[in-house]
Amino acid sequence: MTEKILVCAAWPYANGLLHLGHVAGSYLPADIFARYHRAKGNDVLMVSGSDMHGTPITIKAEQENKTPLEVATYYHRKFLESWQKLGISFDLFTHTETENHAAVTGDIFLKLLDKGYIYNDVMQQPYCPTCVRFLPDRYVEGVCPLCKHPQARGDQCDECGHPMDPTELTLARCRICGSAPEFRQSEHFFLKLSAFQDRLTGWVKEQGHWRANVRNFTLGYLEEGLKDRAITRDIDWGIPLPVNGYPDKRIYVWFEAVIGYLSASKEWARSSSDPEKWRAFWQGDAKTYYFIGKDNIPFHTIIWPAMLMGYQDLNLPYDVPANEWMTIESGKFSKSKNWAIWVPDFLSRYEADPLRYAIAINMPETSDADFSWREFFRRNNDELVATYGNLAHRVLTFVYRNFDGKVPPAAGNVPGADELEKSTAAALGEVGELISRCNFKLALKRAMALAAETNRFLDEKSPWKVIKTDRAAAAGALYAALNTICNLRTMLYPFLPFSSQKLHHYLGLAGHSEDGGWQLSRLEPGQKLNEPQPLFTKLDEKLAEEETRRLGEGR
Repeated sequence: MTEKILVCAAWPYANGLLHLGHVAGSYLPADIFARYHRAKGNDVLMVSGSDMHGTPITIKAEQENKTPLEVATYYHRKFLESWQKLGISFDLFTHTETENHAAVTGDIFLKLLDKGYIYNDVMQQPYCPTCVRFLPDRYVEGVCPLCKHPQARGDQCDECGHPMDPTELTLARCRICGSAPEFRQSEHFFLKLSAFQDRLTGWVKEQGHWRANVRNFTLGYLEEGLKDRAITRDIDWGIPLPVNGYPDKRIYVWFEAVIGYLSASKEWARSSSDPEKWRAFWQGDAKTYYFIGKDNIPFHTIIWPAMLMGYQDLNLPYDVPANEWMTIESGKFSKSKNWAIWVPDFLSRYEADPLRYAIAINMPETSDADFSWREFFRRNNDELVATYGNLAHRVLTFVYRNFDGKVPPAAGNVPGADELEKSTAAALGEVGELISRCNFKLALKRAMALAAETNRFLDEKSPWKVIKTDRAAAAGALYAALNTICNLRTMLYPFLPFSSQKLHHYLGLAGHSEDGGWQLSRLEPGQKLNEPQPLFTKLDEKLAEEETRRLGEGR
């Protein structure tokens, strides 16, 4: 039966280029998952967008002497370019500076206010006497009271992932001028998280299919006891409050950004012929998956579910498969030190599929993982080129040249051919099941194991030699191998969409690679093939040293 699958990917701040940590953390796993479910025939909606509000954008704008809108619009365009080149298949990638998003945010704010889940009160807000203004949370830095990290932000400590309030920081300082802020009273609106303590705890305990790190982190946070959180800030950039009397305040970014999943779904529906189409993905039996990095876990397993519980009639998250960090050459990402590999820069020199492969085969699903240039080149050459690419190219080339450019006849009685087909069918089922459970690394390894098994089958049968004495036996072995290659195209499509489409074309198949569905395929003997070309390019491994030296250099 067809399922409704809503795939939500984290909203990147539109204040800088995307780097490999972003891709590994949420966007590649979300795309693999969405592509699999589309191929399987499920009804999929994949949404996200640029987070144009919040202090990361205003800080960048001040640094560049531009308006926040100019900065956010520039990076939003860059994101769209990266998604297209990387093959991230959003149904809609929008942004938070739309009338639709403001309206949906206002609707949720007012309904929660009406139900008593939002209330106004005064709070201690950091004020910089040197800059002569209240400081939004990200304008304040200091020492984390939990892990003692010296550069914790006023909204969250990136080191331990704990959501923060500026009053909790030790040795707090203004990020702009470095002065110690004063704390003055300011009136704000609060989300009454404390009202959802018991409901959230009971709900999270029922989520036995969540990753252990996500479930344990969330339960640990709940055990500390939920505190009400301010959802407005003294700032002039963002969504105005939908109530009168607060012209200088805006809805805080962490409250309105998660609403983006819903507003993007509604925007997508309005662009179709059915403005109510979004309901099919937010109500009833639909399953919602949120692909995020581990620093965003509490916003998606506590705060957003609390908002949905208060709003009512919308589905809670089905799964939040948060990934751990991906480091670069054993070093944690640092924008200030330029210790990062930027997606546009990478794709200016290398193709997308090898990057997708290198990240997916080492995806940080349950623990941190490291990306190194040397390993990237090795995996490209030894695994993509030598194992999978060579398998496809040598079979297709030999068949094209020796069987009039057509699929050879399916000669019977080829020892091992039936076993290979059984292995192929088993792998197809196992890869699909693993992807459906968000075990992407194991899924990819299983598919590559089948490619290696097919290479061993061909080495044993040696059709390139046998064809001289027994053309039928050679044809049978090649036909069996071609069918496995055809099914590898299906299994690897979610991971390697560009090369899978190339292979689809070389096999003489029309349309798109995913059109055939997630099922065992058999080629028709006599079907015309297209002249094959290599799927991947072998790279000069000496370039790894050159690429490593780029890290940390000025941009």
